[in-house]
Amino acid sequence: MYSPPTTLADERRALAAQQEASAALGVTVEGRRRWGYEGRTLGQKAHHPGHGACWLRLISAPAAQAKGKLWEGTKDAAVAFPGVRKPALYGIHDGTERDGTAYRAELTAFIDSPTCAPEPVLTGPLELSETWRKSLHTDLETIAATPTERVAVRRQWIDRALPQHAGVAAPAEIEWATAHGDCHFANLTTSGPTLLDFEGFGLAPIGYDPALLYAYSLLAPQTADRIRAEFPILDSRAGHTALLVVAADLLQSASRGDHPELTEPLRTLITSVTH
Repeated sequence: MYSPPTTLADERRALAAQQEASAALGVTVEGRRRWGYEGRTLGQKAHHPGHGACWLRLISAPAAQAKGKLWEGTKDAAVAFPGVRKPALYGIHDGTERDGTAYRAELTAFIDSPTCAPEPVLTGPLELSETWRKSLHTDLETIAATPTERVAVRRQWIDRALPQHAGVAAPAEIEWATAHGDCHFANLTTSGPTLLDFEGFGLAPIGYDPALLYAYSLLAPQTADRIRAEFPILDSRAGHTALLVVAADLLQSASRGDHPELTEPLRTLITSVTH
């Protein structure tokens, strides 16, 4: 899921852009570099003389694509969800290289607590305190109740993907709410919890976030059962729709080689909510 750029030249350009952003934002970077998918993002711990420990995240894209939902997500979330537990945003620096690659650097608070899992798919049980579960429940409710014009899951995609990947017709009526859009245990910290990576937030079927968290936990049945009990919406008609949408999404990803181990549990899930 996470890998450096595919060429040495791209890696050097990203590191040069990071150096420029570090100087502009007044930080020094240190420690391990964390590359996102094929080097599209680069994250690294940083130190700021005023804020202390921070996290510097660099996003790259062709200049013509340096806009829209994923590009503006962190900035938009900082304004939209002031009460949700997430890393504080301290600053942004934008730049464009001569080859037409655009970069955005986001400086946020450093979260010292580790994530609950190293990868989205949970493979073993987690001990989640009642306080932890209530905090997550409150934050997801706050996100769902926040109006937005951003879209996380398109209706057109649902109409096409449910028959193709889940083998069921898309429902005629869907209830919508704002979702984080990428809610899994690799984006949740063990303390708090703090919810990470808001770049894809937007409208999705009601219950989408708990449905995604549940689906990514299917290989850890004890934790999956706890999530199902914590979010009773998953046993409602709207929740079943969210589960089908999530299952179609993850099955589509599995068909491309991402987390194929979820294929059979997801098909079992589809059967359980359609029969």
